[in-house]
Amino acid sequence: MTADEIPFLVRLARDSRDLAAAQRLRYRVFVQELGGSGPLVDHAAGLERDEFDPYFDHLLLIDEAREARGDDYVIGVYRLLPSDRLAQTGRFYSEGEYDLSALKASGRRLLELGRSCVHPDYRGGTAMLHLWNALADYVLEREIEILFGVASFHGTDVQALAQPLAFLHHNHLAPAALRVRVQPGQAQRMDLLRPDQIDRRAAMLGTPALIKAYLRLGGFVGEGAWLDHAFNTTDVCLVMDTKKMSAKHRAFYLRKSGHEA
Repeated sequence: MTADEIPFLVRLARDSRDLAAAQRLRYRVFVQELGGSGPLVDHAAGLERDEFDPYFDHLLLIDEAREARGDDYVIGVYRLLPSDRLAQTGRFYSEGEYDLSALKASGRRLLELGRSCVHPDYRGGTAMLHLWNALADYVLEREIEILFGVASFHGTDVQALAQPLAFLHHNHLAPAALRVRVQPGQAQRMDLLRPDQIDRRAAMLGTPALIKAYLRLGGFVGEGAWLDHAFNTTDVCLVMDTKKMSAKHRAFYLRKSGHEA
C-alpha cells in the first residue's frame, strides 16, 4: 500500500485518549525532532502539552490501520481556537508573542491555528491535504473570516534566516488593518536585508512548506519575528483574510461549501 492509499480519517478529538494521542505526536515532532520544550511537557509520558489544550479543538488525521493494530493512530494534527471561545481562555495562545489588537478590534470571526504537524513517515504525500480539506470544512461551517497563528522556522540564528525573514517582510507584510505586531522581550526585526539584497530563490528554499502554503492562499505576516528559545524556533505570525484569498483558492473553499465561485 502506498502512502496515498492509506485509509485516512480526519475528525476532531473526542476524548482524553484522542488528546493524548495528539500530544504524543506533538512530542515526537516538536520535542524529539525539533528540540523544543515547555513547562508542561511530560518527558516521562512523551506528551507535548500546555495550559491551552483543554480549550482548543484538535483536528486529527488518523491512520485507521495503525489504530486497528493498537499503535499510535494520530499521524497529523491541527489545534484550533475560534474567537467565540475567548471567554474561556482569556486570551489567544499567540498573544504571548504578538499584539493581536488589530484582529480583535476588527469585529470579525477569528480562528487561531497552531501546533500543526505530521508524522515524519507521512510527509510528502496527501496527509497535509487531508488536514487542509477538513480545515476548510471547519472554517466554512463556522463562517470564519480571519485565520491566524504562529508558524515557525527551525532555530534561532536570525542571520541564517535573514533571506526568508526579509523576503516575508518586504513582500508579504499584512495590511495595516490586520497587522499584528511582535511583543517586546524576544522580538526580532525581520527587515534584516534591503529589498535589493534578497535572493528570492534562497528565501523560498529557506521557508518551511507550511508557511509557503499560507502565502499561496494569499496569507500575510505580522510585523516582527519572535525568538522562541524554549522551542528552538523563530516564529512569524501568519494572517489570512478569507475574503482576500486568490480567486483560485477562494473557488476551492466555495466548492467545499457547495456553492459556485
